[in-house]
Amino acid sequence: MRAPAFLALDLVLVVVFAAIGRRSHAEEGALLAVLGTAWPFLVGALVGWGVAIAARLSPTTLRGGLPIWLCTVAVGMLLRAVTGAGTAFSFVLVATTALALFLLLPRLVAQRSGRRADA
Repeated sequence: MRAPAFLALDLVLVVVFAAIGRRSHAEEGALLAVLGTAWPFLVGALVGWGVAIAARLSPTTLRGGLPIWLCTVAVGMLLRAVTGAGTAFSFVLVATTALALFLLLPRLVAQRSGRRADA
């Protein structure tokens, strides 16, 4: 996959993360409500992409995905705190874990499948 496809996938998966979270708390699932929950993490993901590119890391690799994941969580939580949204410790743990799976697993799969194709 190329970088634009990975960027789109990352943003979609962040929205999916927000939708799953809203659903698990029996909150409305309307698109605007989901985007209202997702926006801090979407901003964080874009910051992470900027950090990865500035550090000359390929954002499509597992190594390049690390700052994307960390910024998604850190910036997302910071923006939620600043806007008065919840940042309970349990939410931080769940978000950190879920976003690691959503943002790092596709890169791991792509790297592994790329190695197999080369072999």
